[in-house]
Amino acid sequence: MAIEILMPALSPTMEDGTLAKWLVKEGDTVSSGDLLAEIETDKATMEFEAVDEGVIGKILVEAGTAGVLVNSPIALLLEDGEDSAEVVASSQTAPAPVAPEVLSTPVATAPAPKLTQTGDRVFASPLARRIAADKGIDLATITGSGPRGRIVKADVDNAQSAPAAQPAAIPTPQTAKAPDTNPSQIAKMYEGREFTELPLDGMRKTIAARLTEAKQNIPHFYLRRDIHLDALLKFRSQLNKQLAARDIKLSVNDFIIKACALALQQVPAANAVWAGDRVLQMKASDVAVAVAIEGGLFTPVLQDADSKSLSALSAQMKDLANRARDRKLAPHEYMGGSFAISNLGMMGIENFDAVINPPHGAILAVGAGAKKPIVNSDGDLDIATVMSVTLSVDHRVIDGALGADLLAAIKANLENPIAMLA
Repeated sequence: MAIEILMPALSPTMEDGTLAKWLVKEGDTVSSGDLLAEIETDKATMEFEAVDEGVIGKILVEAGTAGVLVNSPIALLLEDGEDSAEVVASSQTAPAPVAPEVLSTPVATAPAPKLTQTGDRVFASPLARRIAADKGIDLATITGSGPRGRIVKADVDNAQSAPAAQPAAIPTPQTAKAPDTNPSQIAKMYEGREFTELPLDGMRKTIAARLTEAKQNIPHFYLRRDIHLDALLKFRSQLNKQLAARDIKLSVNDFIIKACALALQQVPAANAVWAGDRVLQMKASDVAVAVAIEGGLFTPVLQDADSKSLSALSAQMKDLANRARDRKLAPHEYMGGSFAISNLGMMGIENFDAVINPPHGAILAVGAGAKKPIVNSDGDLDIATVMSVTLSVDHRVIDGALGADLLAAIKANLENPIAMLA
């Protein structure tokens, strides 16, 4: 009997993806480990390997198809002795399910089969469970549209919270969708005006969903400090002269990564993440750094950044940034971490507030260094290179005083850079 090749889950949060390119064709013989296709997730393009050996009997999903649900059939693999023509002719396999898009006009769809439950267990993605808990929605009342009836985020978003018990049923008018979130109403606002409609790719959808969730659910507060950079700039210049023979050039951002990693060790209670009903306090300093790419951003994670040299951090950061721009990072390279850095100073931005990337406990927004008048330690007017930073903090994880201690440690490390090498 033909084996169904299913759409793989290439990351823990992946629910659907784009089948970007087939690397085989019908009639090809494949072995375990052979590359079958390139799959685009919300973050990267990854190669998909064969698990079984056999002959590609039928490709069910064409290259370029977007929104293919995880665990849905994308091809048929023939075993020894099976005839391709017979299997293809007798196959009644439907095209792989595609994740529904938001349309300007409602489209009627057939309801998905009711979830199969084992005891009290309801099959749902972790994100769907979290959103349902926040909204007070009973998952048992929702019909899943994911693979095998699994409840996904879209199902919960479209569900209504269970109403409180009423003494009598009172009909109420249905509330219309707010104009600023209804695609058709927004489009009507601009009738007669020329515009180009840009469909959202997987990355932009994920960024929109995660950052909306972050601002709605994370109680942000903000701490700001000015950091004097003159000692760091002088020390960096000296180091780079000595490292030139090894073709190493340290950036200010490399020092910022190191300073934050050490600060998380100096204030260990702040090296933590929010885990729903508990806080996880981390041992090592795994620091994520925002990297802008076309159409979005990545936050690759430098693990054990506290124990690595500046030159090692610099080389690793360059490698991660280059592969991020090519969308070649593996999931484990951009997931995790307890703390993030977003540096817009290199783009001339003097100060800004960054949105926390859950489940991180904090993110540091780094502005540009600029020459400014200051009063020095002798009480005299002086000129210094000053960099403004803002620490966005999750108040569920880090309280005000603890956040202040963390930011003070970051400032001390950057203003005394030689000590970071001790």
